[in-house]
Parts: sequence; C-alpha cells; structure tokens
Amino acid sequence: MQFGIFSVGDVTPDPTTGRTPTEAERIQAMLTIARKAEEVGLDVFATGEHHNPPFVPSSPTTMLGYLAARTDRLVLSTATTLITTNDPVKIAEDYAMLQHLSGGRADLVLGRGNTGPVYPWFGKDIRDGIDLAIENYHLLHRLWREDVVDWQGKHRTPLQAFTSTPRPLDGVPPFVWHGSIRSPEIAEQAAYYGDGFFANNIFWPKEHYQRLIGLYRRRYEHYGHGSADQAIVGLGGQAFMRKNSQDAIREFRPYFDNAPVYGHGPSLEDFMAETPLIVGSPQQVIDRTLRFREDFGDYQRQLFLMDHAGLPLKTVLEQLDLLGEEVVPVLRREFAIGRPAHVPDAPTHASLVEAARTQAVES
Repeated sequence: MQFGIFSVGDVTPDPTTGRTPTEAERIQAMLTIARKAEEVGLDVFATGEHHNPPFVPSSPTTMLGYLAARTDRLVLSTATTLITTNDPVKIAEDYAMLQHLSGGRADLVLGRGNTGPVYPWFGKDIRDGIDLAIENYHLLHRLWREDVVDWQGKHRTPLQAFTSTPRPLDGVPPFVWHGSIRSPEIAEQAAYYGDGFFANNIFWPKEHYQRLIGLYRRRYEHYGHGSADQAIVGLGGQAFMRKNSQDAIREFRPYFDNAPVYGHGPSLEDFMAETPLIVGSPQQVIDRTLRFREDFGDYQRQLFLMDHAGLPLKTVLEQLDLLGEEVVPVLRREFAIGRPAHVPDAPTHASLVEAARTQAVES
C-alpha cells in the first residue's frame, strides 16, 4: 500500500500572525515538502492544478519534472489534472514526458476541478463538464495506446494520422486514477477502463464515499477487470498531529476556522465528527485511518492533506516527521494484516510493464 501527501497549493494568510507568503515562497515550500516526504519514507507526492488565486500550482508537470530531478524514489502524481479544460493531446504529451524524466515514477489523477469559472477561461462550457471528461479521456486513452490516431469528437477539432510524442515509457502509459467527490459517472468511467478511482474523502461523511466506491467496485467487476475487491482505490484524508491531542486541537483551531474552503462554517469538532478530518495524537490518526478499511475495503493508496490553510512550513515539516516516523510504519504493518493475497498493490511502472509483458506472452 502506498502512503503520501497531496497539496492544493493555496496561498493563505497565517491567521496567528496575519502574514501571507508570497507565491515564490509558497512554491518553494511545496518543493521542500515534497523532498521531505521522500526523506521521511513516504511513497507519493501529489500536487493539485488550479488556475486562480489563492492557488499557485497552475503547471503540475513543471513542478513534478523539477522534483523528478531532485528525488530518487518518490512517485510524482497530481491531486487533480483537469481532464475537462486541458487538451487531451497536451496531457498525453506532457505526462509521457514526465514519465521519461522521472524514470516511470509518475501517474496522475484526472478530475473536473472545483472552480466553475475555469471552464470559460479555457474556452469550455461548464454544462458540458461530464461529457468533456468522458470524451477527452477516451481520446487520451487512445493517444497513449495507438501510435497513429484518427479522431472525430464533439468538443475539439478532428485529428488525422496524429502521433503524440514522446511515446509512453516502455510502451506503457502512466497509470490513471479518476478522481471524484460527487459524480457516479466518473466512478463508472474508472470502472469501464479498469483504471483506479480516487475518492478525495475530505469533505463529506463516509456514507457518501461508500456509495461512490461501492459503485466503482461493482462496475469494475461487471466489466471483467477482476473481482470487486481487486478494484484499485485511493483515498484522501486530512490530519494534524501533536503528541498531546488537546495541543493539536488548540494549535489547529485558528487555521481550521479561517481555512479558505471550510472556514467560517461548522465547528472543528462538528467537522471532525462528520468528515475524515483527524486532529489529535499520532495514535488517533492511526486508529481513525485504520477504520477506513472497515468503511471502504482494502485499498491501495492513502494521501493526506497537511500543508493547507496557512500552516507555516516549519509546522508542516514537523507534521511530516510525525507522519513518517510514528504513523505510516504502523499503518503499513496493520493494513498488511489480513489483506487477501488476491488484492493487488498500487500499480507502479514496473508492475505495469511486467503485466504488459505477461499479457503479450499469453496472447
């Protein structure tokens, strides 16, 4: 099982000091956080994609390409790559290039994003959101698997005898997770292709995500990719830790109360009760995260959001020390107990290459 962190890259004032980092400081902080993730033994770093303030990561492949040269084993991913407003041709080429630069340490989470105005900014209509996600991924899927593509669709100009370059590393495309917080159509799409399904799992009660993940698992089996419990599931989550749980709550409360997404809304206690947000001791984070398996079944990837809401870099790095030293080793051990042998690990480039070779031999 893979453990890691994801960042939305928000530039938010620290409510305890009133200071707002510059964009340059925030970008450099994200790079430091990613390198720290590898240092403490995590498996994955993922960045969001946003094109509006107060966020800075508008070019994920630029950031991840930089990190590819400065890390050795970290899987470099996205928290969302906007399949609706990005040209699938550009996605095909950019992420194949990242694959080569990272030696295969790259995958991506496709999503529609959470900012409505982004559609007209890129010449699209938000009312076409689901159709764009479906049509654009169909083209992306073909571009990575066919050397020459002829294409006629509704939402972009046709392609004639087109070859995207570079071709995927070793002839194997980057693994795709389809991310969703609300849309059964996206769960269906992930199941149809036999891809992964990433449930952000940070805003709503578990019952909501159980329905989406349950649908994905059933349809994954329906399409013949394996049994429902072999479907590839990733989960998001949020955590803030101190050795003493009351210290954690006291320190995190002003950041929660002023967070750009859920600030000035429900209380911290209500939000923790209704969503997967965990604020407390490392043991409390362990206990709550282990319950995710009871809620959603065995899964392959767990990412935590830890650098948002104006938390200073020093505090985030302290959080990563706790995560890497005290939490993840226990989670690795406990999640392995009782995990059925037929449930796969998270796909990696090496495992996908081996699967492709095996399929070629059997064919």
